[in-house]
Amino acid sequence: MPSATLNKFGYPMTLVAETTHWAVLVRPEQPTLGSLVLICREPVTAFGEVSPAAFAEMGGVVARIEALLRDFTGYAKINYLMLMMVDPDVHFHVIPRYEGSREHNGLSVPDAGWPGPPALGTAVKPDEAALKDLVATLRARWAGLPA
Repeated sequence: MPSATLNKFGYPMTLVAETTHWAVLVRPEQPTLGSLVLICREPVTAFGEVSPAAFAEMGGVVARIEALLRDFTGYAKINYLMLMMVDPDVHFHVIPRYEGSREHNGLSVPDAGWPGPPALGTAVKPDEAALKDLVATLRARWAGLPA
């Protein structure tokens, strides 16, 4: 059964990749192009409760996320935000950062917060077709990454 946090971020429609302990989803609202959510699949609500196995697996997942987004957006920096104020399950918002805008198939997403903190309140909300296209593109690119 998916957690409330997985459901909130559109699982399984927005799913890019899933491992034993983690799910990588496209963030339905894009503060920058390629923004993701990394969600722990364990039923934990505190980072310190994540199992040693999930911590061990996390390093490889993060490396693949960074390779994926480096190629897709050419980011200058990447931000991992662990907020967990509204959605209690352990998760990170993964925000690739860049100066200006990035585009994908007609979807243009500026980094409105550059060079400061991400401007989450000005996120672009792609329509359903654009979101599905973004998910499919990132899913295919993920599959092509070395494990």
